[in-house]
Amino acid sequence: MRMDKLTSRFQQSLQDAQSLALGRDHNMIEPVHLMTALLDQGGGSTRPLLAQAGVNVPLLRERLGEALEKLPRVTGQAGQISLGNDLARLLNITDKLAQQRGDAFIASELFVLAALDDNGELGRALKAAGADRQKLEAAIDRIRGGESVQSENA
Repeated sequence: MRMDKLTSRFQQSLQDAQSLALGRDHNMIEPVHLMTALLDQGGGSTRPLLAQAGVNVPLLRERLGEALEKLPRVTGQAGQISLGNDLARLLNITDKLAQQRGDAFIASELFVLAALDDNGELGRALKAAGADRQKLEAAIDRIRGGESVQSENA
């Protein structure tokens, strides 16, 4: 997946996820890091999107915090950090969803959609917080106003 195809806000969230993982002594960036960064992003669309879709965002944030605490800590790594396999796979699915929608750039809301179908920690956290695919897709359509993502600044 080409990182330059992510919207600028999604790129920033990925960088924030890396900082979060680094600060917690995790050697891999996992989906829960990225979702936490997306929820914490000022002016981002993820929190309003989830709220519109009827997701209990505080409960989701709590579940993400618990998942982050369970991740192994690695000391002495001297800043070595990489993309976890689960996150790489979800980003590839997100890319595919963007292509199916005719998007030129990959937006974060499609990552949320990809994560919802995942059986990993993030998918379970989303489902526990009340996320529903149909409601999420409807919220994405409302936020986008029927448009595809054609700009990195979308």
